[in-house]
Amino acid sequence: MSSDYASILRGAGLRVTAARMSVLEVIDERDHPDADAIRVEVGARLGSISGQAVYDALNILTAKGILRRVEPAGRRARYELDCGDNHHHVVCRRCGRVADVTCAVGEAPCLEPRALEEGWNVASAEVFYWGLCPDCPESV
Repeated sequence: MSSDYASILRGAGLRVTAARMSVLEVIDERDHPDADAIRVEVGARLGSISGQAVYDALNILTAKGILRRVEPAGRRARYELDCGDNHHHVVCRRCGRVADVTCAVGEAPCLEPRALEEGWNVASAEVFYWGLCPDCPESV
């Protein structure tokens, strides 16, 4: 899979670096990790790397459309590989776990705004479902 990451980076006009490769690997292996979890895991894999290098990699990979930054209200941003598919997310109110939810409509944008000024070209809609994950009890 590493060679796939290298071609993704090159295809986006980016240099292939150990930090970028490791960031992509961690995100691909984990379920919607936040920046701190990515920084810790990349540091464990590469040894000596600054947190800033990891954050820079996250920012450029997001800007180039390789990663998708998922930002549930009131929670830390999470990251996932941007596969260009049309899905949304469910967030656990207790532990903050984030999981993918397939779009019920199946095509982007799945929500058409009813009242929108002329000239807008809506490309996507972000939907967050909120509840409790299977690991969190109803009451504590």
